[in-house]
Amino acid sequence: MSTGSTVFFREEQRFDQWWLWLLILVPTTMVWYGAIQQLVFGKAFGDNPTSDTGMSIILVLFGVLLPLFMYSLKLITEVRQDGLYVRFYPFHLSFRHYPYESISTYKVREYSPLKEYGGWGIRYGRKGMAYNVSGNLGVQLEFKDGKSLLIGSQKAEELVRYMQVAMRK
Repeated sequence: MSTGSTVFFREEQRFDQWWLWLLILVPTTMVWYGAIQQLVFGKAFGDNPTSDTGMSIILVLFGVLLPLFMYSLKLITEVRQDGLYVRFYPFHLSFRHYPYESISTYKVREYSPLKEYGGWGIRYGRKGMAYNVSGNLGVQLEFKDGKSLLIGSQKAEELVRYMQVAMRK
């Protein structure tokens, strides 16, 4: 965070869709089951089992690191005195700063993550770039250089209100 920059609004979002966690936890459970069967009980899991070393690597990658990685993903949006700050952790090591002077227009809008941007995350679509983790509401920013950015938000109206407050200060 920049020194002396008051935070007027902060939103932290995570991937909390049940179906996404189902897609992660079903294979994770299968990996754990196979690893326990092979490494603890010495039973082959499937017709063509991997070595114990291979199974240990699979367990670490898909049984531990993948769920931890998914849990660590978060989109943080902050409205500060000098601009809008966005961080998609762990991909962004620091906040991306969008000064108010560079923004020509902004508005709350409904969108289709799949149709317009091909899904969730850090996305590029025909309407520009998007940061989103869930839902279909966001704040559409149009920049003076012609680029656009959609920031998905569960509190889009509040985000815009605080942007207006910060821009007046």
